[in-house]
Amino acid sequence: MKYLLSLCLLLFSISLSAQKKPVSGQFTLFDVTFDYSKFDADNAKPNKSHFYVKGDLINQERPSDWTSPVDYRNGTVHIRIEVIEKPEGSEPTKWTLCYIPNKGQGNGYGCTGTELYTEEGVYELDVDMHDFWENEAIIWSEGIKQMDLVIKDDSGGQGKAHKRADHEKFFPTKVRISMVQVAAGLEYDAELFREGS
Repeated sequence: MKYLLSLCLLLFSISLSAQKKPVSGQFTLFDVTFDYSKFDADNAKPNKSHFYVKGDLINQERPSDWTSPVDYRNGTVHIRIEVIEKPEGSEPTKWTLCYIPNKGQGNGYGCTGTELYTEEGVYELDVDMHDFWENEAIIWSEGIKQMDLVIKDDSGGQGKAHKRADHEKFFPTKVRISMVQVAAGLEYDAELFREGS
């Protein structure tokens, strides 16, 4: 009887510790801080006004399948931009954030973006993974290869900042941009992001 009671207590404590063990359901796709000048924009290759998040800049432990065993495809993405330096003049600016998949279809990639901003500061938003341009063009079960970040004005998809005659309103700039992928049915947890920073 004493042995049975000890076994029950042990199982109960194991059960409690398992319940306390965190299951994040989110991961940081990338968190980059960089300076960006008109020279950088003009000389970005293969596309101007782009900053490429690949290699060591993107999370090496990102899932190879975004649909299973954890469903990130039907979740949300938490986008945070810290505008550290920006030219004076309060020109509306944003960064388009494009998922470049290992395997695409149709257009072959999809893009969301930061909030439009006019001043230095921190801007955050949550975006449903079905609520951005061409999200269906990505075969999510094949994973994401890299992210392309594009600095733009407020005129829409073609408004790349390097094309503006008044480009001095956009460059030079310094930003920190992060994207945290959150699984379907869960909410972004800022504490988990800080722990992973």
